[in-house]
Amino acid sequence: MKTPFVTKEQIEKIVKDYPTPFHIYDEKGIRERARALNAAFSWNKGFKEYFAVKATPNPVLLDILGEENCGVDCSSLTELIMSEKVGFKGDDIMFSSNATPAEDFKKAAELGAIINLDDFTHIDFLEKTIGYIPETICCRFNPGGDFRISTQIMGSPSEAKYGMTKEQIIEAYKILKAKGAKRFGIHAFLSSNNTNNEYYPTLAGVLFKLAVEIKEAAGVDIGFINLSGGVGVPYLPDAEPADIAIIGEGVHRVYDEILVPAGLGNVSLYTELGRYMLAPNGMLITKAIHEKHIYKEYIGCDACAANLMRPAIYGSYHHITVLGKENEPCDHKYDVTGGLCENNDKFAIDRMLPKIDIGDYLAIHEAGAHGFAMGYNYNGKLRSAELLLKEDGSVELIRRAETPEDYFATLGVTKYFK
Repeated sequence: MKTPFVTKEQIEKIVKDYPTPFHIYDEKGIRERARALNAAFSWNKGFKEYFAVKATPNPVLLDILGEENCGVDCSSLTELIMSEKVGFKGDDIMFSSNATPAEDFKKAAELGAIINLDDFTHIDFLEKTIGYIPETICCRFNPGGDFRISTQIMGSPSEAKYGMTKEQIIEAYKILKAKGAKRFGIHAFLSSNNTNNEYYPTLAGVLFKLAVEIKEAAGVDIGFINLSGGVGVPYLPDAEPADIAIIGEGVHRVYDEILVPAGLGNVSLYTELGRYMLAPNGMLITKAIHEKHIYKEYIGCDACAANLMRPAIYGSYHHITVLGKENEPCDHKYDVTGGLCENNDKFAIDRMLPKIDIGDYLAIHEAGAHGFAMGYNYNGKLRSAELLLKEDGSVELIRRAETPEDYFATLGVTKYFK
């Protein structure tokens, strides 16, 4: 059972000013999650969370996370500019990208961001682009093969386009050191949306051993290790959530086993959690506007896959609460759909829910990350508004809904839309 952080009564007041659909975020929940993460890794003096901007790119939310001692992880020029506008600069920005355009590297260097090189060839590309190698530099590692926790395969890095091989990354550090780099980091992302508390400790073990090997083979000391993202959230109502306190203790144990004896007990740890930080603290609110009775029972909503793409493209489960009917029996089977001309535009398939009436408000859970951010304009659908439920109970518009004028504004031929 999932409990929404807003009630039917709250939504009925909100829609008087901001009609559905919209994404709404819980400031209290965001701050609590950031504080729990920082507490879990407080044993590491240099620990820092770099929030993955791609998950929820809104400056108001970035500002809240900045107040909670988080930095930002950017992957594009636009994300760098947004972060700069909010006030992030220097070591508060981690720039991790791939197939990187020159202008993106230039902006990252201008801001003094920590640049994370995805490929061996990017050493020369970066130097030619900005004219030097930064004193602080990071390289992304891809171990290849399958990534396992115990006997369970959690991912296949060999199929991923990211990172360098072990041989490449060791050679990269030798070259970077010769070119003037003085502070080095390692980064890796090996598996997505893990609620297994052993994911980070297992990944940490891989990277800590690599750090020791790099120290011996390349003659450089690793100053920081970025565990990236990958800690997930329980989308299913009966799934067990990850326990960040247990995860922090597990990484601490591996740190003491591997890094401390190797003389690397001052290595700072970084994370780049996006989904874990924001997904549970955001919901998509939509209204039932149609019902259809053919071979199945359908509920048509005013939101669609343009507002939340994950169910359509991944078949992902997102829990749905019919606001005001939380205690009613789930004795009706529905496909909950949007209005795109695509049959995969469904938020739920054969979902048992309370009886839904036209005008009911549906809260779609875990939409706070990779929700609005993945929106698009197929069928001329417009991205909806983003709202913030503040700690004092008030609601702030933090992004207005798009209009048809926005959609037409980028057309090169303007005579039709003056």
